[in-house]
Amino acid sequence: MASSPCSSVNFDSGLEIKTRSVEQTLIPLVSQITTLINHKDKPKKSERTQQAIQRVGQAVSVAVGRFVAVGEAIAVENEELKEEMGMACFEARRAGDAIAQLTDVGTAVTPPVDGRTTVFSDRTGMVKAARMLLSSVTKVLVLADRIVIKQIITSRNKVLVTLEQLERVSTFQEFVQIFSQFGNQMVEFAHLTGDRQNDLKDENKKARMAAARAVLEKCTMMLLTASKTCLRHPDCESARINKDAVFHRMRFALEQVMEIVTDARPCGETKVLPLSIYTGIKDFKSNVEGLREGLYLLPHQALSGQLEAVVERTEDFTDSAYTSHEHREGILQLCQLARQDTDQLITAWMEAQSLNAKEATEEMELSILKTCQSVYELRRELHKVAVGRAADLLKLHAEHLPLRALKASGGEGNLEAVAEYARTLGEQKEQLVETCRLLCHVSGTEPLEITCIHAEETFHVIGPQIISAAQTLALHPSSKIAKENLDVFCEAWESQLCDMAVLLREINDVFEGRRGGAASGDKRAYVSLPRPGKHSANLKTVKAVKLDAEEQSTIAKLGLELRLLTSDMDTEVEKWEDQEHDIVRQGQSLSSMAYSMYLFTRGEGLLKTTTDLFHQAEVLSEEGLQLCSSLHTFSTQLMDEEKVIVLSEMEKLMGLCQQLQMGVRTPVQGKTATFQKVDSSIQNTRAIITVVIYLLPVCNKIVRKYKSERSSLGSPQSWRDRQSSTAVKDDVLNGKNSNGFGVKSLEQHMANLTFLESK
Repeated sequence: MASSPCSSVNFDSGLEIKTRSVEQTLIPLVSQITTLINHKDKPKKSERTQQAIQRVGQAVSVAVGRFVAVGEAIAVENEELKEEMGMACFEARRAGDAIAQLTDVGTAVTPPVDGRTTVFSDRTGMVKAARMLLSSVTKVLVLADRIVIKQIITSRNKVLVTLEQLERVSTFQEFVQIFSQFGNQMVEFAHLTGDRQNDLKDENKKARMAAARAVLEKCTMMLLTASKTCLRHPDCESARINKDAVFHRMRFALEQVMEIVTDARPCGETKVLPLSIYTGIKDFKSNVEGLREGLYLLPHQALSGQLEAVVERTEDFTDSAYTSHEHREGILQLCQLARQDTDQLITAWMEAQSLNAKEATEEMELSILKTCQSVYELRRELHKVAVGRAADLLKLHAEHLPLRALKASGGEGNLEAVAEYARTLGEQKEQLVETCRLLCHVSGTEPLEITCIHAEETFHVIGPQIISAAQTLALHPSSKIAKENLDVFCEAWESQLCDMAVLLREINDVFEGRRGGAASGDKRAYVSLPRPGKHSANLKTVKAVKLDAEEQSTIAKLGLELRLLTSDMDTEVEKWEDQEHDIVRQGQSLSSMAYSMYLFTRGEGLLKTTTDLFHQAEVLSEEGLQLCSSLHTFSTQLMDEEKVIVLSEMEKLMGLCQQLQMGVRTPVQGKTATFQKVDSSIQNTRAIITVVIYLLPVCNKIVRKYKSERSSLGSPQSWRDRQSSTAVKDDVLNGKNSNGFGVKSLEQHMANLTFLESK
């Protein structure tokens, strides 16, 4: 039997593996069983081989025993799974015992199985035991995974009940009491769904989960101020409309999370993404190139039909009032060129078929290349138009003038001015919605398409909410609560613009081949499967401090700014020829750590508590000081003017790192002080990254200049050799003892992440 035992196991239809934690748990077991089944079929086995196989068999049996013990503990704590889990554990233990018997070559008398006694003579028995073991272990894992799903469903149900209570409250005192409970429930729900999001194997589901969680994150703060405004002004229609829209959106987002977690759609519907131009071109190109392998697999009209479907979707670009005449003409010309090349290909294809050719002719091969090139040119032009328009819009609306005008006119009680600026905001909303639709067409991956759709929906919903909040303020211009409510909705709009800037960068990265386009933020999977010793169905409370929903919302904007800065830093790092230069390596490490702090502001990633965040900030400050040492050594080889620039920025960086270090080491007490410390840590980190972003291109330019003009300095590698002779330690400069999320080696990276996870 040459194949892996996995290929032989016929799992039940309900045992589809959907999470990384289940998959990763099975991998070592599959490897061991494969070793047992695929041993060499020699008539005689050496004693060494026999002992090795016996050790593997015993290891499998012992591991299964420990595994089953955890499964049985889960069964005791979860009555509804007791019978199924008990049966799966029984089968796993029996299969493990069978494997131990079959590999126990020292046993003189073994119960016969089909007349055979060991794995060396009873391969069929081993395959049967392996199938049973893999099937039963997978079933135990999937049943255990149901408990995680159950926790999320229970948490969501609590949120829904409290949400209904909040919607019905009639006094401030009652509202404050219930909202406090609601905030704690939302924090619990955010952490459960965040872990689940990172554990999902399906990148599309991860992107959908991220979008739904982003809605809940923003809506929690909106719900607070919208409800308070409605309580203060109960007869105000615009306040009621504003509040109702928030509650509706929260319920919708909660249902989206449930659909993803339970893998169910109402009325049996299937979630299908609208077909984008990128997907259409990819499928078309795949069929065109597939003609090399088979001339008779497709009807001729299939290719022309596929291309026409793509051309039809380009009308989203050409019919737009915001597309310039030049761009419109360019797109139409490229569509026509693609049609002509496809027609020529079909002609060459038909000729090859008439000659009963077994493979593509030379003329056909040339047509295939021309057709693929023409659709690539079309895709590139569409990408340029969509990305260019998005960038222009972000620059145009960077000052948020309509929002400022709405706040000012609302505070003055000027309803006419509010109506005028509401129309301006409405136009801006339509532009952004359409631009998100165009970006979806060129996003390059399905997860990014989902993110584009989420951005489109967000602008579409928040625009009218801002207007209703402004109308409420105009009717009650002296109301502090109405003003606060408008501020919150405006901040949500600004936050979505920041998200759009990040999305734009990621779409560009995918198009230029810098990234594969998986869901952003997936630095490392954080598995949600219950672990040995942590199998209680009840959620374990964390002793360290976690931010509540309001605090999480407040730092979200800071986090987005930090995310943009890390993206800028990554771009600068990629421009260096020598990716192993100390400055580059330490810059990458700082970027990685800052990114993990950004994830904390979203309630995601491995930094779960403020203690984790402060530890990470301290490590980041130490790495920054090490970079200062590298910069100082680097500066000793520079001319006066260049030296002054580098040393000046190095001193700024050193001061900021010391400030961050002192801040995180200073103990604080109380919720307010802790939150201020979080805010200060992220602010200081942002300032550090800003200085490094300025330094990276400056140093890169100097390195390139000296490399080409001064042979005495030699290559950047020789610079690094000289640095090793300075007072700065070798291991620090060369990344052998990184204190942070080091990028020097995968082993260091994973070790540090594991340390944080165990905190």
